[in-house]
This record gives sequence, C-alpha cells and structure tokens, in this order.
Amino acid sequence: MTLAVLCASHTPLMQDGVATDGVRAEVKRGFKALAERAEAFAPDMLIQFAPDHFNGFFYEVMPSFCVGINANSLGDWDTSEGPLHVMSDEALQLGETLLHDGLDVAVSYRMEVDHGFVQIWERMFGNFNRFPTIPIFINCAAPPLPTFKRARLLGEAVGRWALASGKRVLISASGGLSHDPPTPSIVTAPDEVKERLISGRHPSKEVQNARVERVLAAGARAATGTTEILPVDPAWDASFIEQLQSGNLEAFDNIPMTEIRAKAGRGGPEVLAWVAAFAALSVQGRYQADLLYYEAIQGWIAGMAMMFAEPKANSA
Repeated sequence: MTLAVLCASHTPLMQDGVATDGVRAEVKRGFKALAERAEAFAPDMLIQFAPDHFNGFFYEVMPSFCVGINANSLGDWDTSEGPLHVMSDEALQLGETLLHDGLDVAVSYRMEVDHGFVQIWERMFGNFNRFPTIPIFINCAAPPLPTFKRARLLGEAVGRWALASGKRVLISASGGLSHDPPTPSIVTAPDEVKERLISGRHPSKEVQNARVERVLAAGARAATGTTEILPVDPAWDASFIEQLQSGNLEAFDNIPMTEIRAKAGRGGPEVLAWVAAFAALSVQGRYQADLLYYEAIQGWIAGMAMMFAEPKANSA
C-alpha cells in the first residue's frame, strides 16, 4: 500500500492570541487545504507523532518515546476532552515491533494527550477522531531529550511497520517550528513549580488559569517585539523546511538539542516529531513535500507551518 505525511504546527494561542483577521483567515485556509489533502489520500489509519507540554507526561517518569494503546484528550486550551479512536490491537503490534527493532519505546494503556495531539485535527475537521489512530509521544520538552538520530530511526521503523500493514497510512506530526514559550526549567524552577513538572497531573483550576494567563501575557508581549523570549525565526524555519524537502534527513543527526533550543527556542525540539514523520515516509523512497502554509506569527509564539508529502511517482 502507500504512505503519506501531514504535518502542522500547533499553538495554545490560536484561539485568543494576538493576530490580525487576515492572518486568522489565512491560517483557516491553510487548515482547509491540509484537510482536503488528507481526505483525498483517504487513509485507513493515522499514526501521529506529537509532544506533550507537562499535561500528560511528567518528570516522575519521562520516556523518550511512548506508543498509546488507549488515549484520552485532556481538553486543554481550545480543544475538546474525550477518548481518541485508537487502533489498540495495531498499536500494541507496533509497540512490540519497535522493541524488536531496537527502539526502547514505552507503551501506555492510559495515555493522556493535550492540544499537541488534537488541536490540528479539530481545526481541520471539527473533531479529533476523523481517522482511527495510533498516537506516539516524543519527549520534546523535558531535557534530556532524544536526539534527531533516534527520532529518525524511530520514524523509519514505524514506516517499515506501516508499509507491511497492508493499509493506506497517513503519518502525521504536530509541533514547532521555532517558538520559545515560557516553559520553566526543572533545574532553576522554585520548588512548587518543580513539583508540578514532576507530578502535576490534573492541576487545580487556579493553577490552570494562572498558566493560561502567563502564556497569553507572553504572547501579547511577543506581538509587540518587547519580550523576554526568543522571537519566531522565519529564516530558521525556512532552512528546516528546505532540509525536510531535500529528503536528506541524516543531515539532522548530529545537531544537538541544546543548539535547537538556543536558536529555535524552548519549543524548537518539537521538530523531532516532523523528522520522525518524514523518516517514516522515506522508507517508501523519494517523496514530494509541499509547503501549504507558513507564517511567523509572533503573537502566537509560533512559526506556523503546514506540509503534506507523498511518494514521488516511480521512486525507488
């Protein structure tokens, strides 16, 4: 059968962050174009790589990679709460295959996912269960982080499994590109914040509201260019996109995550998910990757990109 890739940025500020009506209209058109490409591909199954933002995964036990056998959306920011339509039998098979392939992945029978997994689907289709899915978490926020090489090898192993499944499989990634949200570091955070990073599952309304207000305020400052965080970097984003389109994914292998965080921001490592997705597609041969939308939206603290890729005809 065949594979395709759908990738898109997410941001907690998409609903209430600072942006012009024109930008909002273009983002909406981008998601519509992305949805049309997904529908035309007509997948039997979706495999999604995505991060978490200390909502479902914590330092108490922080795997580099985790396959969801069952999963539930927490409904943070502007997303809905409820169970994902997970292909549990196939997810378990995939988890076992990855372990046999030398990838040390965890599995979860009660994975909790946040907007990083579901927001783009709700923007495309109005709900996050348009396609039956296998969710794969990649730790992009809690150093020490996995390397690009490990993400690439994970993606290639997923791609081999998907090709052998006999199904049309849409491989997806959400995250990035350059963005520097005000995420605290466990090394320098006060004790109360450290405890939330270690074991902060299901926080109180008061804690949730404080977090929302902090991120909204950071976005408002970013929109004016006077901020304590790194601005979205369209040049860095363009270079990353061009490298994905080239198909030379091994070129990322030796780039340290410390460099990504320094240049693309604390949220920059979410591009690990994109590399994993394109690596999965690469096992089928050369591909054509189309950039459907890009904008550096400072008020959303996000390099917003949307891509769709399919194998080139007659590729080896």
